[in-house]
Amino acid sequence: MKRKPVVTIDGPAGAGKSTISRQLAERLCFKYLDTGALYRAVAYSLIRKGYSGDEKDLVCLSRNLSVGLKNMAGQLHVFVDAEDVTGKIRTEEIGILASKVSAVPAIREALLSIQRDAAAGGGIVAEGRDMGTVIFPEAEIKFFLDASVIERAKRRYLELTEKGELTSLREVECDLIFRDRQDCERAVAPLRVPRDATIIDSTDKTIPQVIDIMLGIVENRWSHPQRRKN
Repeated sequence: MKRKPVVTIDGPAGAGKSTISRQLAERLCFKYLDTGALYRAVAYSLIRKGYSGDEKDLVCLSRNLSVGLKNMAGQLHVFVDAEDVTGKIRTEEIGILASKVSAVPAIREALLSIQRDAAAGGGIVAEGRDMGTVIFPEAEIKFFLDASVIERAKRRYLELTEKGELTSLREVECDLIFRDRQDCERAVAPLRVPRDATIIDSTDKTIPQVIDIMLGIVENRWSHPQRRKN
């Protein structure tokens, strides 16, 4: 039987990667790997340990990390020690700290094998900031999902307010601009468009429209692997 491909979806915060990756994985009957959740789990652990904001404490507090993935009913859940934190790591505070810790080489190295092990054998949609450039450079199919800052801020603002979090659209936009700069300018694995990725701007597209575009590309290249972009 033909090996199922590894599909990567990179892009900036708020571009819709999580929602689209999850639904694309469901349509393909693939596993969904939210690698950003691993860094959020590290951030969650740091905050729980009393992280004060001093960057010198990052490596010290992150020693002996106990972060992992567990396949539960076809879904990958994120654990810190024995605690399932999958639904507890979606705050703005954790998101901003996650972007910072993802630039720490020791933390990235600690999480690298977890991510690659999850994709062993293919049949996975992996989303994050450096999936197609660093983690899975040989992935068969790569996408870079983007959207305007204003559109991304609107989406994130609605998501947060639906969860009952008090914030403003302007505050969310400023946070996204800060995270974009942090992700693009970091010395280790900065946000970049993978060399052979298909770029999709979702600013004026619905989620179903983006998924349909991706499905067409995946199915075409899965059936004709020689058509991979060079």
